[in-house]
Amino acid sequence: MTGTTDPGRALHAWRDRTKPAEVGLPGDGHRRAPGLRREELALLAGLSVDHIVRLEQGRSTKPSPRAPSTLARAFAADDGGA
Repeated sequence: MTGTTDPGRALHAWRDRTKPAEVGLPGDGHRRAPGLRREELALLAGLSVDHIVRLEQGRSTKPSPRAPSTLARAFAADDGGA
C-alpha cells in the first residue's frame, strides 16, 4: 500500500478487524482476506467501492462530508439500532 495515508491505513485496518457477522452480514464461508470486503463496506456505508478505494489509498483529497459518519455507522451496523 505505497502512498497510503494514516486515515487510509486505519480504514483498511478497521475493515480487516470487522467480521461480517459483527455488522449483520452473512459470513459466507472461506475468505482470502480477513474482515469486510470493500464491496460490503461500500454497501453498508452507502458509498461507492471506488470511493472506499480512493480513501484507503489516500487518493481522495476531498472526501464527501458524510463519509466519516457513514463509515462509522457501517462499522457499528449491528449495534441494535433501527
